[in-house]
Amino acid sequence: MNLEKVVFGFFILLALTLNFGFFIGDIDNPEHHAVYELYAAIVVNLIATVLKFGERTQIGAILLASSLVADLQLIAAAVLWGVAVYGTEVGLTPMVTSSIVSLSGGALLANLVSVALLIIETTKMHR
Repeated sequence: MNLEKVVFGFFILLALTLNFGFFIGDIDNPEHHAVYELYAAIVVNLIATVLKFGERTQIGAILLASSLVADLQLIAAAVLWGVAVYGTEVGLTPMVTSSIVSLSGGALLANLVSVALLIIETTKMHR
């Protein structure tokens, strides 16, 4: 068993599950979406992105691209959250919360692509 591949797979799957945990719930209810969960999803996604920099294959390039998309959308969600709560007096209205959760949904889709590619790459290696 290759420990490097275990760590790589661990962070990709953890990024997906944390993102899913933040995404699940009523889309417009801020009580169903914890800011710490979004923060954890961002941190783990950034770690997963750094781990993908070593890949030199075409699948590695797509893995990196999907990870960058997830990072961008999660960071945009965090910025929107911060601006709504601290930059304006709007707060977490249902509309703002829906936008934040929608951005995390896009990141969730990008993380699903990463996991699917990882599974495809893994099955190709065993043939």
